[in-house]
Formats: sequence, structure tokens, C-alpha cells
Amino acid sequence: MSTLVVDASVAAKWFLPEAGSREAGALLQGAHRLIAPDLLWIEVAAVAWKAARRGGLSADEARQIAADCATFPVEIFESLPLLPRAVAIAAAADRTVYDCIYVALAEREKAKMITADARLVNALASRGFGKRIRQLVTS
Repeated sequence: MSTLVVDASVAAKWFLPEAGSREAGALLQGAHRLIAPDLLWIEVAAVAWKAARRGGLSADEARQIAADCATFPVEIFESLPLLPRAVAIAAAADRTVYDCIYVALAEREKAKMITADARLVNALASRGFGKRIRQLVTS
């Protein structure tokens, strides 16, 4: 069983119907060990709240998404020990520390990070981090 670090761009698709939701949902079928830094659910809740502010969800739906996060089969890791490496990756790749905390976890756990963010994949690949990241393939 391979290990995948799931970022918020993928996990949000488990809750919100958008391009790639089917492919993201397939990751929940048990073929992979799914892991993420503790930042994951904060970011997913922020995406849900943003959708509510735009009128795509009600505030109650956003609250329910936040409550449902705990039911998903994702093993959560503390971010604090990952911060020094995440900052180094962010500096090397000119990306946010938020994004790079996922990459730092993938490195430490010898896993691949999966994201729906094509720009992030391209930026990290061009800076030598391509072996640790892959894009969620959507149809």
C-alpha cells in the first residue's frame, strides 16, 4: 500500500462538488494510506467557509463539513516538527510555507504528495521536488 500526503485542494473535493471530486473520492477507497499535516482540516474548513461567504453553501453546511472532517481516513501529523524543512523548501521553490509543509511531510515519510494545484506541481517540479509531488488527474 503506497502512502499519499493529501493536500487541502484534494480533500476539499471530498466535500464540494467540483472538477476532480470523483477522482479525489477514489482515493478514499483504501488503496492508499492517506496522511496529512494538522493544517489540512483547517484549510478545508477555510475553503468551506469561503464557499459559504460566496453563497455556494450555507453557514450550517460549512459547519457540517468542519464537523465531518474527523470521519475521514486521513492520518494526521503535527506540523511543528516539519516547519524548518517546510521553510527551506518554500525558499528554494518560492512557494508558501502552507504548501511546503505537505512536501516536507512527504519527504519525511518517503511518500508522494497529491494535489489538484497544477501551478504548485509545476513550480515544485521545476525546483527539484518533482519526485515527491503528483497532480490529481481529472477527467
